[in-house]
Amino acid sequence: MRGSLSSFVEEVGYENIGQVRREYEAAAEIKRRQGSGRALRFRVEGSEQDAVSNVIDSRDKVIRALGASDLRDAYYRILRAMSVQGELREVGQPRLREASRGLMSLPAVKFYERDGGLYLTSAIFIACYEGACNASVHRVMLLGERRAAVRLVPRHLWYLYNKAISRGQSLPVTVIVGVHPAVMLAAASSPPLGFFELRGAAAVVGGIEVFRTPVHGNPVPAGASAVIEGYLTAEQADEGPFVEAMAGYDRVRRQPVLEVRQVLINPDEVSHVILPGGLEHGMIMGFPREAAIYDAVSKVVPEVVAVRLTPASGTWLHAVISVRKSHDGDPKNAIMAAFAAHPSLKHVVVVDDDINVDDPRDVEWAIATRFQADRGLVVITRARGSTLDPSSEVDGMTSKVGIDATRPINGGERFEKARIPGLD
Repeated sequence: MRGSLSSFVEEVGYENIGQVRREYEAAAEIKRRQGSGRALRFRVEGSEQDAVSNVIDSRDKVIRALGASDLRDAYYRILRAMSVQGELREVGQPRLREASRGLMSLPAVKFYERDGGLYLTSAIFIACYEGACNASVHRVMLLGERRAAVRLVPRHLWYLYNKAISRGQSLPVTVIVGVHPAVMLAAASSPPLGFFELRGAAAVVGGIEVFRTPVHGNPVPAGASAVIEGYLTAEQADEGPFVEAMAGYDRVRRQPVLEVRQVLINPDEVSHVILPGGLEHGMIMGFPREAAIYDAVSKVVPEVVAVRLTPASGTWLHAVISVRKSHDGDPKNAIMAAFAAHPSLKHVVVVDDDINVDDPRDVEWAIATRFQADRGLVVITRARGSTLDPSSEVDGMTSKVGIDATRPINGGERFEKARIPGLD
């Protein structure tokens, strides 16, 4: 793949609004225009590159980013990105220049009133340590031109970091900002430890051109707009508050400090700013999980019509699943498969194929007319859920609910929804 973020934005179309202030104005403009169908381009004051946002804030854009023919094909492709490793083709280093103000040359933004500082929200960390390479998305809170606090959750980068620290070493990392959205989606997925997400993206798009970075020699996409090289150190600093997918504040934590050695900018490319708690944030986090739910439910139900992680739940906590069932027990199997495929899931509603999963009124109608709690309710107590849910316990312990809002197989006309010919 020779594509870059700028080439994709040209393809989907964008609105350019010129310069915006780092504090709040960038966030307000992104939120105001999300879901419009076009990307947004702007220049954050004090930065050395234009930035874009709302790049993949819809499933239609995700389909285009993955080169898919439809949503099911997009699910297949993102699942392939978690299981098949493609080719990384090495090329020469593109035209890069040293950033004049280090991290402050990048479009770091303060989005919300209680944010802990200026943040980079599209940073992909690439770490190769003792034969294992990993690429994953992490938020970065600037502490200056050469220092930042990085939020690490207990997944693969956290594992590599702790392995290095336990041996008295800092972890060498290369951080890239502004890449083709297929790479971003792959980096946001959850393949097994040791599976390199860049190779997963390469399997989807037919290979990726990469170059070796000057400090660590890590492979990065040739179209990256910025390349940061440095070390995750044993030093820790306060990180946060920061707005999470549910549009509420995550708490302040002590997190590893990134010591920066070099910041390189590609003047021909654009950077990427993702609004925390916005539609694009939810789509990047949630789409790989939505695909996993579709795959899991398809193995226990004859036909899955649609799966949606809902936007009001951060595209994370709530799922609506439309099925064509052949047995009245199919919806409960679908509910259990969904919870297994996406452990953060909190509530699942299963509906018939005549219900529009993208219309909350239609889903509520199905619950009102086709659900009976004594036979259609599944309650799971004391299960591991999501720490992003403020109503869960601190460790993510939660209760989960599944709702079978499908009509009985032999329900007849009592459950038929009236339609107006030519309209519905």
